[in-house]
Amino acid sequence: MIVDAEKMIAIGLVWGITNAIMRRGALIWDKKIQSLASKAHQSSQIHQRVLGYLKNWLNLLLIWQYSVPFLVNLSASAAFFAILSDSPISLAVPVTNATTFAATAVSAMILGEETHVGFALFGTFLIVLGVWICIM
Repeated sequence: MIVDAEKMIAIGLVWGITNAIMRRGALIWDKKIQSLASKAHQSSQIHQRVLGYLKNWLNLLLIWQYSVPFLVNLSASAAFFAILSDSPISLAVPVTNATTFAATAVSAMILGEETHVGFALFGTFLIVLGVWICIM
């Protein structure tokens, strides 16, 4: 049980860290899209709008600052589903989700995003306490 909990915490850490890094990549993509949108005119035909959305999505995947952490995040998701075959879902979901939330908050702070540091650290402490209670 403890080994499974360690795997759940590791997956939550990977998810949380990659969430914060993917946000950075998404911000880069957003700036790129805004600069392109100011140059392009809006189309009203449905097929052109769909093609525009697909092009935007492809542009997002071509930004390595987004796509690399996204692939790592997806790999952690595959590992999570593998763990679910051996662990109770009533333990796996709260532990991984709580760890993800805490890791995202701490990673965002490390990456320099604006946060209320005191609230984030207090919330992270409560999450760690909750995960510890779930595991014990």
